[in-house]
Amino acid sequence: MPIEITAAGFLFDMDGTLVDSHAVVEQEWAHFAAAYDLDAAEILAVSHGVQAIDTVRRFLPERSDDEQRAIAAELVRRETADTAGIVEIPGAAAVMDALLALHAPVALVTSAPRDLALVRLAAAGVAVPPVVVTAEDVQRGKPHPDAYLAAAAALGVDAGDCAAFEDAEAGLLSAVASGARTVVVGAHASATTEPLVRLADYTGVTVDRATDGVSRWLLSRP
Repeated sequence: MPIEITAAGFLFDMDGTLVDSHAVVEQEWAHFAAAYDLDAAEILAVSHGVQAIDTVRRFLPERSDDEQRAIAAELVRRETADTAGIVEIPGAAAVMDALLALHAPVALVTSAPRDLALVRLAAAGVAVPPVVVTAEDVQRGKPHPDAYLAAAAALGVDAGDCAAFEDAEAGLLSAVASGARTVVVGAHASATTEPLVRLADYTGVTVDRATDGVSRWLLSRP
C-alpha cells in the first residue's frame, strides 16, 4: 500500500524505531529479573519505550528512591557498555540522512539517557539529529506527551504539524497525546495502533520537499 507522510517536522523514537537493540535490551532486563527474582517476560512486556527508572519503580516498589535510582543507573551503565548486535532499522540511516540533507526539522525523542542514545545511534550508523530529547530532559517520561511536546517546541514547529515515529505502546500513547501524526514502525498492534499509518521499516522510503510549501517535507513509499 502506498504511503505518503507530509509534515513540517519529524520526531523519531530510537529503540525499535531507528535502532534495533532488542538483543541488548532483553539481555539486560533478563539480568535484572534474575537478580531480583522477577519474571523477565513480565518486565519486557511493559518496559519497552519507558524510562529505566520507571520500570525499576514498578517492579521494586519496596525499595527506597535512592536504591531504585542506583539500580536503574547500573542497568543503564551496562546497556551503554554493550553495543553487540545493535543495527539500524532497515532504511533508517538513509531516511535520517535525507531529512538532514534537506534541512528538515528533525528530533530524537527517546526514553534513554543521552549517553546511551548517542552510543546506540553511533553503533547503528544513524546520524544524530539537531534536537535530542532524552530521559534527562523531561520530568514525566512516556506515555506522557512531555518529551514529544518539548522536541516540537525545540524545533519551532507545532506538534500537530509533526510526524512522530514510534514502535512501542508507551511511546505511541505519548506521541498521540502530543497531537503529532503518529506512525507505527514495526509489528506492535493494539487499540492505539488501529487508526495509525504503519511502516514495517524504512525500506523504499524516499524524502522530498512537499509541493505545498517550502517548510514541509514528504516521506513516501510506493
